[in-house]
Amino acid sequence: MWPVVGWGVALLVLWLVVRTVPLREVGRTLALLRGWQLAVLVLLNGLVLLGLNGRWHILLFGLGYKLPFWSLLGHRLAAFGVSYFTPGPQFGGEPVQVLLVERQHGVPRSAAIAAVSLDKAVEMLLNFGFLAFGVLLVLQTGLLGEAVGGQTAVWAILLLLPPTFYLWLIWRGRRPVSWLLRTVKLGRWDTAVSTSESQMTTLCQQHPGALLGAIAISGLTWGVMIAEFYAMASFLGLSLSPAQLIALMTAARVAFLLPLPGGLGTLEASQVWALGLMGFHPAAGLGLSLLIRLRDVLLGLLGLWWLGRQWETAVMQKF
Repeated sequence: MWPVVGWGVALLVLWLVVRTVPLREVGRTLALLRGWQLAVLVLLNGLVLLGLNGRWHILLFGLGYKLPFWSLLGHRLAAFGVSYFTPGPQFGGEPVQVLLVERQHGVPRSAAIAAVSLDKAVEMLLNFGFLAFGVLLVLQTGLLGEAVGGQTAVWAILLLLPPTFYLWLIWRGRRPVSWLLRTVKLGRWDTAVSTSESQMTTLCQQHPGALLGAIAISGLTWGVMIAEFYAMASFLGLSLSPAQLIALMTAARVAFLLPLPGGLGTLEASQVWALGLMGFHPAAGLGLSLLIRLRDVLLGLLGLWWLGRQWETAVMQKF
């Protein structure tokens, strides 16, 4: 029932946004794109994917498992596809990553959970760090007027606490999730999660270079993501200052945190709204959103195709 409601709300929000923007102007904006510009965007997004996959790859390697890089890339795209097309703030595909490396490569479940958990913690740390920086920048520059207040900045900074605190506890040898499971009487999950957190602690304490390398790769990947977003905006005729670029990206990140599939409707609304407050035509915001949407839908579909292929292979091996 909830997925149906989620998709219904998302489509309603999208319709409300689209009806306020002249579609002819959106078409003219997208017509500015040239073939070489699309090639540049594909290249930049490819570098982003390599960086994200490299983070997971190095964490698995730190746990003692050297897996094929390109197979892992397919598994990550499969997880993205599941997360993207289901309601929620870009979560849900993590079990897919765990199951694929367990069944396809023989990695013990505890180690697979440990690698995915560390990967997600590092991702959240960098994502929320950028979000906090972006909100503080918006407040300082006043780019979005009074739409973003001090309370928003407080919440953005508070988002940094869970991943930072979790990584600190793991580094210190604590097992916070295991403790929580015991507290709420879910002991049947305690053993597996405790083993995973123990392996995470071992990696942090005995192979800290793997974790630091994952964080460094994430930082570089964020640099490429900013370059990709700037390229998309500039190719659509938007001349943005660095502060405007960060503010626009921050609005997009907030949109993806809302519990709608793929940020459908909220992404479009965030870009139209933010660019409108900056003095740009709303058609540019919808055009930028459609470009982002096209990229993510194609990647999500590619991931679901990969997942179906792995499922088919697993079924055939049983007969």
